[in-house]
Amino acid sequence: MRAGRIVVWGAGAWGTALAIHLASICEEVALWVYEEEQFERMLASGENSDFLPGHPLPPNLHLFHETASVPWPARTWLSVAPAQATRALWRSIGPICPPGALVISASKGIEQKTLLPVSALIEELLPESCKPVVVLSGPSFAAGLAAGHPTAVVLASPDPDRAEAAQRLVSRPPLRGYASTDRTGVELGGALKNVIALACGIAVGLGFGPNTIAALITRGQREITRLGAAMGADPQTFSGLSGVGDLVLTCTGAESRNRTVGVRLGRGETLDAILKSMKMVAEGVPTTRSAADLARTRSVEMPITFAVEQILFEGLPPARALEELLARGLKHEMA
Repeated sequence: MRAGRIVVWGAGAWGTALAIHLASICEEVALWVYEEEQFERMLASGENSDFLPGHPLPPNLHLFHETASVPWPARTWLSVAPAQATRALWRSIGPICPPGALVISASKGIEQKTLLPVSALIEELLPESCKPVVVLSGPSFAAGLAAGHPTAVVLASPDPDRAEAAQRLVSRPPLRGYASTDRTGVELGGALKNVIALACGIAVGLGFGPNTIAALITRGQREITRLGAAMGADPQTFSGLSGVGDLVLTCTGAESRNRTVGVRLGRGETLDAILKSMKMVAEGVPTTRSAADLARTRSVEMPITFAVEQILFEGLPPARALEELLARGLKHEMA
């Protein structure tokens, strides 16, 4: 049996891939497209040629551009806007969210001004009956899901009933969902792995190989876990899909935007030039500053994150940042 109607807010690569997947499950899917020119191209071509070319939009996937013209009061809303644009979107759509709707966030990032995870900032703008928000995260490149590659994600909410409802909704091959009540850990893992992916890309750009990448992934997971524990997350979450799973994928996969930005930085390009050349958003760039600020407010040691922050925003040469990381005092591995 098919599920009912669903609205997907955000037509980047990941939002489009999820909308295509959900169209195989739901009676009808509405996909909101922010940019009018992209909206017109998608209508004309029948695919998202900007962000997910080669994957036709199914006939029961309906596009719309004006937020007020959402075609129906669906019982499920999926938010996939970039993290730093999510508040502006939900200021507009929060008041029209149907009472009691299941709201799922698939964005990965931390709002810079408030240091809030995306789920919390959405909840500030939601009716009480739509809370708590469910978070969808895990190791998942958009093109792989759209191509039918088996993919596993985690659906997390403090309310286990809502997490399990979202799990049941999305779980149809090739996508399998797992439920969790540790929304803090799941959301932090999904956001902070992008910072470590930047570091891995920088290492590749500097000419270093698998030894260095393995070290960065392992020590990166350790510092993410430290911050998560300080914020009340279950440390075991960071050994799961939204932790080490997403971390390994994003740090090693050629499709990773954040890793690509890091590679180009390591090869000597400026951050400004890199970002101007990209269509897609590299969430790790703003998240680096947010993560570093969170660590400082909680007195958590995150040396890789701090090094990436200095490279991105303070002009520290990548090679010098690596030297400083290696020159740190010796310590016990689990300290």
